[in-house]
Amino acid sequence: MREEENRDNQGDSGMGERRRYRRKPDQFVVAVRLNLDTDGFAYRKWGGEQRCKAGDWLVDNDGDVYTVAADVFERTYRNRGPGQWIKTTPIWATQASEAGEVATTEGRTRYEASDYVVSNNEDGSDAYAISAAKFEQTYEPDD
Repeated sequence: MREEENRDNQGDSGMGERRRYRRKPDQFVVAVRLNLDTDGFAYRKWGGEQRCKAGDWLVDNDGDVYTVAADVFERTYRNRGPGQWIKTTPIWATQASEAGEVATTEGRTRYEASDYVVSNNEDGSDAYAISAAKFEQTYEPDD
């Protein structure tokens, strides 16, 4: 990882303390694996270009549609029924006090003040951003 991306993911500027959260049990996603003969494709989302490749997952998170890298999805989600998946691993998040952007596995994501920067790993890596309203609907503290 480039030093700049590492700084972005650590949330050094304009961020509060990172806390541990867990997805609420009733907050599942609908997902399908991209088992296609493709070199991948790019799409625009979250203020930047995102990329995916064959084997990644196409996720519909209550109308918010995006891709998740295969290794990340397989490590963090479990099947709860046909096409339904629940994130079972904890996340670490901090609320932004100012606008910025974060490097993600798929590209770069812009966020606004009060949005959350979320990481699948305690060290702040494997990060993404989510609006405050969506975060508070989806996650609860994991004390």
